[in-house]
Amino acid sequence: MSAVRLPADARRRQLLDVALEVFAANGYHDTVMDQVAESAGVTKPVLYQHFASKRELYLSVLAEVGTQLEDHIAEAAAGAGSPRLQVAAGFSAYFRFVKEQRSAMTVLLASQVQADPEFTATAMAIESVMAATVGRLIDANLDPDHRRLLAHGIVGMATGTGRHWINRGLDLDPAIVSLQVADLAWAGLRGVHRIED
Repeated sequence: MSAVRLPADARRRQLLDVALEVFAANGYHDTVMDQVAESAGVTKPVLYQHFASKRELYLSVLAEVGTQLEDHIAEAAAGAGSPRLQVAAGFSAYFRFVKEQRSAMTVLLASQVQADPEFTATAMAIESVMAATVGRLIDANLDPDHRRLLAHGIVGMATGTGRHWINRGLDLDPAIVSLQVADLAWAGLRGVHRIED
């Protein structure tokens, strides 16, 4: 097999893209590095030049998906006016990502991520970044811990809905789903009040 020679950055990008599809199709445990190398059109030594192990490759894929998702949501939310519109735009971006980047979301929301402490920590770090963004948009007189807790609850609504969507293989309209979930989130937030000690 003779692979086209690519600069190191381009080769790494290509390997991550291919690995994402292989992991999404087979899951972490049923994927072997031979499959990734073959799908990428490279030899196993070339793959190992970039990633020392399947575990490192999977963690890199998870981190890359997280960065793409975070950027996608932040860009959408930045263009909206009020906090409510920003959260709605964030939900819309998240659910568009679920629909358009199915392989990425399959890997991010996969059950294997929850079964492995290091994979779980990576996924939780992604959720924490999203929750920090949402927390800044919650317009209520709350202490920071309360605000952070609610932000994680809102992110949990999105990830739970996304997991159901992916696991059931549903074909949903992201615009409708985002409106439904945003309505639920804001209906709940309207009833939130500061708890005095």
